[in-house]
Amino acid sequence: MMNQGVKDHILQALNKGIRLDGRKKDEFRPIEIKIGVVATAEGSAMVTCGDTQVVAGVKMDVAKPYPDSQEDGVMMFSSEMLPLSNPQFEPGPPKIESIEVARVIDRGIREGKAMDTKKLCITPGELVWNVMVDVLPINYDGNLIDIGGVASLTALYNARMPKLENDKVVPGSKTGEKIPLNAMPLPVTIGKIGDNLIVDPNDAEYQSLDARLTIAVLEDGTLCAMQKGGNASLTVKDLNEMIDLAVQKSQELRGLIKKALGMA
Repeated sequence: MMNQGVKDHILQALNKGIRLDGRKKDEFRPIEIKIGVVATAEGSAMVTCGDTQVVAGVKMDVAKPYPDSQEDGVMMFSSEMLPLSNPQFEPGPPKIESIEVARVIDRGIREGKAMDTKKLCITPGELVWNVMVDVLPINYDGNLIDIGGVASLTALYNARMPKLENDKVVPGSKTGEKIPLNAMPLPVTIGKIGDNLIVDPNDAEYQSLDARLTIAVLEDGTLCAMQKGGNASLTVKDLNEMIDLAVQKSQELRGLIKKALGMA
């Protein structure tokens, strides 16, 4: 839990229109995106946002399809918060925070129809591609969902499918064929402290939040998923302002991804 004195200090600064690190309320920390950072993965990306640094890696294998979607490939996300990224994380089974990060990123990409799972079918009812995305914080200073989301989507676009022989993946192989992706849904988290709305909360701000709302946004501004956290309620005015901020900031993040991938 954040010390009440620190939270009061953060709130007092926000009420004056400033943040303790000098940013505006609607300003992200500097972001750097590197692709292809994990040689053994089908695709990977490392995203640095201030002192938060996240690596996402994509691995692919073959699997049996789910009974209710026998012509669809499988997509799975996982996240693990290790003590090396921040002393507040303890070793052991995945914590609620890790599970939430993976689920929120998964939901945005899934509900945003980013991946054409039909094209990941190898043999209907028998064999499909299984796309696994691991999200690993290297250093944590807040806003893991957004930065993990940027890293995950960038890694998926960076990925190249492996070779398949006799219905088995050839280890270490790449075909040059991209994962079938149709969209770039991105999560943007808006935090509320007192009456102030902020983007990209660092760890001190994150622990001081009264409420937060993560909104996954498509390129045309369509909202495809939401996740609320914190105990405080949100007004209609809050929601409208949060949505506007999320749409605006998702465009900025998408531009950075496209630039890193050479798509800009």
